[in-house]
Amino acid sequence: MDSYITTEELHHLDGEHTHDEEGNKMFGFIVFLISESVIFLSFFAGYIVYKITTPNWLPAGVSGLEIKDPAINTIILVSSSFVIYLAERALQRHDLLKFRLFLAATMAMGSYFLLGQAIEWHGLAFGFTSGTFGGMFYLLTGFHGLHVFTGILLQLIILIRSFLPGNYDNGHFGVNATSLFWHFVDVIWIVLFILIYIWQ
Repeated sequence: MDSYITTEELHHLDGEHTHDEEGNKMFGFIVFLISESVIFLSFFAGYIVYKITTPNWLPAGVSGLEIKDPAINTIILVSSSFVIYLAERALQRHDLLKFRLFLAATMAMGSYFLLGQAIEWHGLAFGFTSGTFGGMFYLLTGFHGLHVFTGILLQLIILIRSFLPGNYDNGHFGVNATSLFWHFVDVIWIVLFILIYIWQ
């Protein structure tokens, strides 16, 4: 019986190993996102409990939050999930030009969201120390904003890596993980928007 392995079989085994490695990486990344979800869920629970039990929930002189601009920012951020999905599909078709364009558009939409949040913060009549609501508002929106900023940095990294010849020949883990992280960030913001802006 022949004991040697042909080149084709070796390539097949190497492909299986690469696939398993990517699967393990993605599993680890999903576990990381679950841990992040637990942190956000604890913040959500704290916000709900404080809102229900705290008299004079809003800071003195504040009757509520303006919703129009945050709603526009929300639409832009949530829409960016679809755009980064298009970037993923373009990469699967080996269309690097469209991949880069959709990725750049996603980064621009995320940056617009952060700019809108910064403008909102600047115009608010209360600060981080303005009662329980002030502290919770800045903690929740700031922590989420940090995740948006992280997502933009990750997108910038994979955009730069797309210019390295053959970088994505052996898998798209970085792109898939970044896209999943971005979807996670968008879902978290939807919950935050409902809790903070809709439920006033």
